[in-house]
Amino acid sequence: MSADSPLSPLSRRNMLKGTLASAAAAAGLGAGMAASPRAAAAEDDPAWKVKNARVKQSVVPWCFSPMPFEELATAAAKLGMASVELCKPAEFPILKKFNLACAILGSHGFVKGFNHVENHDECAKKIVDSVDAAKDFGCKNVITFSGMREKISDEEGLKNTIDGLKKVIGHAEKAGVTLCIEMLNSRVSENMKGHPGYQCDSLDFAKKVCDGVGSKHMKILFDIYHVQIMHGDITVRMKEYKDYIGHIHTAGVPGRAEIDDTQEINYIPLMKTLLDLGYTGFVGQEFIPRNADKIASLRYAVKLCDV
Repeated sequence: MSADSPLSPLSRRNMLKGTLASAAAAAGLGAGMAASPRAAAAEDDPAWKVKNARVKQSVVPWCFSPMPFEELATAAAKLGMASVELCKPAEFPILKKFNLACAILGSHGFVKGFNHVENHDECAKKIVDSVDAAKDFGCKNVITFSGMREKISDEEGLKNTIDGLKKVIGHAEKAGVTLCIEMLNSRVSENMKGHPGYQCDSLDFAKKVCDGVGSKHMKILFDIYHVQIMHGDITVRMKEYKDYIGHIHTAGVPGRAEIDDTQEINYIPLMKTLLDLGYTGFVGQEFIPRNADKIASLRYAVKLCDV
């Protein structure tokens, strides 16, 4: 076979290069395509705000630390976002000031969870306190975690988690609050980018927790970043677990940075999938900005997800 044959490796390689170059030129500036961080900064419009609002968007404060909470809330309101989440009840007055919701409230941490019986009383108290605060403010969700595996098996950890959550689910039901167990990745060892040893590191484990608790007020916090690392096939997973999803988080993979074209997830079709599935909950932006202008990074992400 000659090098000029249409089926030769050389010709195929050249054809592929041409096709990719043409596609990039044609689609790179199209609506819905993520620009590079540099281009995004150059094209940033500080006056832009949410236009479609079909996806209710929220933002997680810890990622923007050390930015003062009120500064982030001000920016969220200016962007037309619906919520600032995982904040402290003491910060609720600031949310009220800007007419912002709290999409999901914190409780106990991810290290000490219900998977160890000796943690049940402590975790239950924190859940009850958070549920009460959520009810008073009108927040519909409270986060919960399995805890770190340490030396227990998944079978034991699952049973303990279910037993522990059963102790508080009735209180949540009466308050009209949903508990959302978060699946975290256990593969990445960088601080707050992964959690080696975390027990609920699969959607299957999270689903079994929900089934075991047996309440419509027990759901999964579907963090797209963590699910991508542990499972992939995000669209398939969304469809498979659609009846279990109580809240959504975002971030870029790899690195948990901006959801731009430097990472591997295409967020636009994911947002459209959520809408097609009838998801009416919040999508919380939980990426760690690399850019000096963190609000510009947030604006870019919100614009991308405003499908």
